Amino acid sequence: MKKSIMIMSIILTMVGVMAFAWRSGSKKEAMLPLSALPLKKDSIASVKAFEKVYRVLMSPRCMNCHPSGDIPLQGDDSHLHEMFPKRGKDGKGLFAMKCGNCHQPSNTPGKHSPPGNAEWHLPPANMKMVFQGKSAAELAKQLIDPKQNGNKSMKQLLAHSEDGLVRWGWKPGEGRTLPPMSHAEFKKAWETWINNGAYAPKSNQ
Repeated sequence: MKKSIMIMSIILTMVGVMAFAWRSGSKKEAMLPLSALPLKKDSIASVKAFEKVYRVLMSPRCMNCHPSGDIPLQGDDSHLHEMFPKRGKDGKGLFAMKCGNCHQPSNTPGKHSPPGNAEWHLPPANMKMVFQGKSAAELAKQLIDPKQNGNKSMKQLLAHSEDGLVRWGWKPGEGRTLPPMSHAEFKKAWETWINNGAYAPKSNQ
């Protein structure tokens, strides 16, 4: 009888300890900040989203200001800028030929008139961010590399889709084609690509 009571006492004690541990663990888990929780990464969804992003970045509205050389591109056929302006150290032109001389804070009225934005510039000389001639794999890797993307973190990259000059691409003035999807669609694809791991497509794509 005494042995049975002792065994029962041990069992009840163990149950109590386990219950306390479970409750303590639940409280600790509930108190974890969202930033500490693991984020779901989906390489398939990420790569699929970047295919959309890539189509926009390779459109004239984006690529014309991300040339392989120091002269910006122009027009829907992305030919060299007819006045042959140069990038300059800060990306805003060289010597007296500054971007802001012709490109005003807003588009000049009239078909094919100089487009404008208060932030008009090329990437600076020390961070050229070339899009022209890049494959999807090359461009994806470049975009997330702080040494090539202007020292931007993932959080800053997410915010970049709302940059004023980026948004200009969807209001480029008369006579210019728009990117191949709406800004809302682009932003969704951009965020899906980054939030799912910012994976690059395979090099042969």
